[in-house]
Amino acid sequence: MRSDIIKKGFDKAPHRSLLRATGLKDEDFDKPFIGIANSYIDIIPGHFFLHEYGEIVKEAIREAGGVPFVFNTIGVDDGIAMGHDGMLYSLPSREIIADSIETVMNAHKLDAMICIPNCDKIVPGMIMGALRVNVPTIFVSGGPMPAGHKKDGTPIDLATAFEAVGEFNDGKMSEEELKDIECNACPSGGSCSGMFTANSMNTLCEAMGIALPGNGTVLAMTPERIEMVKKAAKRIVELAKMENNEKYNFKNILNEKAVHNAFVVDMAMGGSSNTVLHMLAIAREADVEYKIENINKIAEKVAHIAKISPSLTTVHMKDIDDAGGVNAVMKEVSRRGDDILNLDALTITGETLGERIKDAYIKDTSIIHTNENAYSQVGGLSILFGNLAEEGAVIKAAGIVDSMRHFKGSAICFNSQPEAIAGIMSHKVKPGDVVVIRYEGPKGGPGMQEMLAPTALIQGMGLGESVALITDGRFSGATKGASIGHVSPEAAEGGLIALIEDGDEIELDVDKHILRLNVDEETIAKRRAAYKPYKNEVKSKWLKRYQLLVSNASNGAVLKTEL
Repeated sequence: MRSDIIKKGFDKAPHRSLLRATGLKDEDFDKPFIGIANSYIDIIPGHFFLHEYGEIVKEAIREAGGVPFVFNTIGVDDGIAMGHDGMLYSLPSREIIADSIETVMNAHKLDAMICIPNCDKIVPGMIMGALRVNVPTIFVSGGPMPAGHKKDGTPIDLATAFEAVGEFNDGKMSEEELKDIECNACPSGGSCSGMFTANSMNTLCEAMGIALPGNGTVLAMTPERIEMVKKAAKRIVELAKMENNEKYNFKNILNEKAVHNAFVVDMAMGGSSNTVLHMLAIAREADVEYKIENINKIAEKVAHIAKISPSLTTVHMKDIDDAGGVNAVMKEVSRRGDDILNLDALTITGETLGERIKDAYIKDTSIIHTNENAYSQVGGLSILFGNLAEEGAVIKAAGIVDSMRHFKGSAICFNSQPEAIAGIMSHKVKPGDVVVIRYEGPKGGPGMQEMLAPTALIQGMGLGESVALITDGRFSGATKGASIGHVSPEAAEGGLIALIEDGDEIELDVDKHILRLNVDEETIAKRRAAYKPYKNEVKSKWLKRYQLLVSNASNGAVLKTEL
């Protein structure tokens, strides 16, 4: 066992002495040591109960003949951090989480790991760390929360609350209605109930074969979720005890086939645009060369068969689970051809993906559509290119109305998110405009903060079908509308987005994958010659280090390891 290096031989007497201080007995030194990476933290609704999951996992590991060791990672709640400088820390937290997983697992030479994430950056951060450690690892998330409901029974969620701010600001909603939404949008523990970033990543864990079926859809804090937690714990001990278990090392599960399968499911379910950012980073950690333009090739083959909030406000993760779950989505997707999914991909439970989904079926075709009755015959995400996005930009095509798929508008520019929020709320933005928010990329922000507030304001103020938004920053998975993020190169590295001026015509064509500034080259050259970069003031020592090392969004916003 890998852990023998800290527990076997006469020279390890001091090591064993320290381990005995934690409660270990003689018989424990012949058992596998299992790391439990828990993201328990009180301030995040999807995580405040995860210490209970940790205790359940510990007990199940002991019963199965392993020795459990719980350790924690940090977490940032993107909803609470939204709209102020706290959001600058969200994406950088992914790197801290990955580093902490690598540090604890490798410093103590643990044999296998079970990861308990739930929200936003925590899932990809744990995946990235697990890839570096490369021992048998299984993921079991905290699970989604149910949808909330207004007093009249209308289903609501966090996106409703953000959009309500715009409606209230515009005089379209009373204070009483706003309070009703505030008090009921997030009714209990769990990751926010729509296909936002957390649930997108938790469903992709199923597609990649690193989690059990239902990981992304079975509700948090239910008997069904608790059983899943126990099952995952028992399985990781089985793997740790297995002779020649190298085939289950994490990189042998999460490989090129798994990355492809993740993007296929992402397209079919219209996941958060953040999944592109995270999957590109995950691919790099898995030593998979993955070009961002490959995503469009997948989109051409995969029908968009499941619309979930925010794209469809009446459908939430519980509805997807009741309709057959992610397995049913994958089974339906596979009907379009043998080359769509890698059905021979190995999963952490021992079967291939094809074997896992062979008996799955859609239980409610009003929730998960058939290929023939798809919302669209192409996938729910699109990568745009053009002079404004030479290295790519991302749009959640599933969340826009048909009239905005091809759009030309007049630029109105802001050099930060707070400036944009103030401009939108003071009615500077009019129908036919393209809002430009720049210097919010990984390097420029720094930290590439999520911008749900400006997009929700646009929706709440009734401009969702007449105003587009482009940014080198990123969006919450709760964002909808013609919101284009991850513009690369970003403004802080001299991208064309930095040279846009108010009144310039910007063109968007989702179907042709185009994002273009319709300004002649001579004018652009003059602007570039006179260009003086705008810089956000950065006081944080951590964010300054991050700014020096981070790549742009089209490269996954990963940190350089060599200068």
